[in-house]
Amino acid sequence: MTMTSSCKPAADVVPAMDDFAPAKVNLYLQVVGRRPDGYHLLDSLVVFAGVGDTIRVRPSDRLSLAIEGPTAAALSGMGDNVVLKAAERLAEAAGIPAHADIVLEKRLPVAAGIGGGSADGAATLRALCRLWNLSPDAGVLSSIALSLGADVPVCLGGRPTQMGGIGEILAPAVPLPSAGLVLVNPRVGLSTPAVFKARSGNFSPVAPLDEAPATASDLARMLRDRRNDLMAPAISLAPVVAEMLSAIDATPGCLLARMSGSGATCFGLFADEASAGAAARALTQDHPGWWIAAAPVLS
Repeated sequence: MTMTSSCKPAADVVPAMDDFAPAKVNLYLQVVGRRPDGYHLLDSLVVFAGVGDTIRVRPSDRLSLAIEGPTAAALSGMGDNVVLKAAERLAEAAGIPAHADIVLEKRLPVAAGIGGGSADGAATLRALCRLWNLSPDAGVLSSIALSLGADVPVCLGGRPTQMGGIGEILAPAVPLPSAGLVLVNPRVGLSTPAVFKARSGNFSPVAPLDEAPATASDLARMLRDRRNDLMAPAISLAPVVAEMLSAIDATPGCLLARMSGSGATCFGLFADEASAGAAARALTQDHPGWWIAAAPVLS
């Protein structure tokens, strides 16, 4: 293990450091097998959207976490936060005290299938490496990330990725075109273990994208040959998922409507951010109780 650090200046001259925690979107997610320990093996194309949470860190003589923002209340009573676990495990690996004041600005819905908690954990690792002047080996940081959750390693990279295994086998995705996304959540949480438990049937084949789509329309066409194997079980647990998919698919310019991860968030793929924005405004007018956001796909 290699983890280097250097001395920090006094706390009163070190500014707060921010790190963006973007929403993770599974453009497709196929369950391709199951390990003897019960973990499912996946094949997924992951991208990140230009909407998310923010982690802010400052020097301190203790470890503290404050949670703010429009969806902060959803985290109350959920026990240990992945942000604190990330700080503690990074500090333990570096052999230093886990001292930092951390603020999580929570904007993404919770238990939503878009990696909100995983993205927060990954952003915490990145921000604290800068705050504490740490330069861990990539393997060390990936190991810490995986210990926090199966989606944290891909969120650590924050770029389009072909994901396999339980989430730890990562490869760069083929070049993807610019595109817009509309994310829609009914403000209903879905338990990932419950969704996997409700899944039945055969496993899907591994089918990574092996050619680069030239346009968003080409990307949508390729994605139609793949699917989210968790969509049907999620709908059986939360029928509103089907309602959201129908509403998104009916918006002008929608190239593909699909659920992300284990749900309940669904997304629409659009040719550009402007088309996505128009669709988001229309959906918000018709469904004011849903969480709806338009964003570009981050390259």
